[in-house]
Amino acid sequence: MTTPVTKPDDSAEPKTELNRMIGPGLLLLFIVGDILGTGIYALTGQVAAEVGGVVWLPFLIAFAVALVTACSYLELVTKYPQAAGAALYTHKAFGVHFLTFIVAFAVMSSGITSASTASRAFASNFTAATGFDFGAYGVTGVALFFIAAVALINFRGVGESVKMNVLLTVVELTGLFIIIGIGFWAIGNGQGDVSRVWTFEPAGDHGVIWSVVAATTLAFFAMVGFEDSVNMAEECKQPSRIFPKVLLGGLVITGVIYILVAISAITLVSAADLGEGETPLLKVVQAGAPNFPISIFGVITMFAVANSALINMMMASRLIYGMSREGVLPASLGKVHKARRTPYIAIGFTTLLAVGLITFAGGVKELGGTTALLLLGVFALVNVAVLVLRKDKVGHKHFRTPTFLPVVGTASCLFLVGPWTGREPVQYTIAAILLAIGVVLWFATVRFMKSQEQTA
Repeated sequence: MTTPVTKPDDSAEPKTELNRMIGPGLLLLFIVGDILGTGIYALTGQVAAEVGGVVWLPFLIAFAVALVTACSYLELVTKYPQAAGAALYTHKAFGVHFLTFIVAFAVMSSGITSASTASRAFASNFTAATGFDFGAYGVTGVALFFIAAVALINFRGVGESVKMNVLLTVVELTGLFIIIGIGFWAIGNGQGDVSRVWTFEPAGDHGVIWSVVAATTLAFFAMVGFEDSVNMAEECKQPSRIFPKVLLGGLVITGVIYILVAISAITLVSAADLGEGETPLLKVVQAGAPNFPISIFGVITMFAVANSALINMMMASRLIYGMSREGVLPASLGKVHKARRTPYIAIGFTTLLAVGLITFAGGVKELGGTTALLLLGVFALVNVAVLVLRKDKVGHKHFRTPTFLPVVGTASCLFLVGPWTGREPVQYTIAAILLAIGVVLWFATVRFMKSQEQTA
């Protein structure tokens, strides 16, 4: 399916002010840690509520869609190993400032919305683990405190951020392996109901096919995250060489883990029970291992969703930095701290936006669905950009995906964006509001840049 690549001439790759310290191992943990987390820990129950026992099927379909689009990202990140990701590719392919800005804003919004989802899930699991009821304002306060801590780690440097990601990824993998272990131990001892794995229980009157489609739009949130890694390209060692194997390997690892977790969960807990509340995997632990300290697993879950927030905020700040360097955003947003060598203005800007979303946004399902909606639209554009940029040649060898894959990726992403999927209207509303803010900011940015030119 893919064309092998050889080690490129490193001197042909763009120079950067950022610190190149991420090798294959750290990049793999970054990708696995980003994909794992809030989606599987918080949305498994919502997926089960849509389709019943075949909760694993939407995750499998979402994995296939993500894999196709990941191949398009691989061609572009190895061809243009720079920060900014999808916005950079859109800029190079179409050269329309407005479109580039909106794509950048949509990706940034998806990252911050994802971080907000993680913050809410963090607060819910904190409440479950400690037994304290902080109320609505208290939960928001915990989430805001958490985002501030993420910003400080991000500012300290990519080394500190990636090291924290390694720790949190190990913790969240441990939590998922506990779920898998409990599930298969219970199956081996005749507990649970394995027959549920093959049982369709469509939600409402949607029918089997459309219930699976609706569930896939939710499950897709659990598969996003691979696209964040391309925004770290300027902090990777030899990005054109290491990305293909690492990114594809990370997707396969997470896909297998998701399916095993889904099978374990539905074997021990009915779809109806899984669909209630925002802590579905805690119910699996209680059902399969009632003597396991639930507070310990609650802490593991908190660490897992914390990792999602950390990585998404890293991605968002690097995207802002990259687009500032491309001249799409004001140059001040691309400033790098002399001592820490991190884009500190971009970190502050994205953190302020996260504070606003955490304070005023909806619940986990709405935010997660909106994140997937925004990214599916962006993914469709990236798949098109691959084909448009085939005419652009670069001075080093890079990954090349078969032509039919971007075509399939565009069609599948556009299909999952549509209202026929059963997506809740509130997700379109949130996305529309965010994009409207983006349009306003675009006009403000254009005016600001023109005023800067006049005073120069």
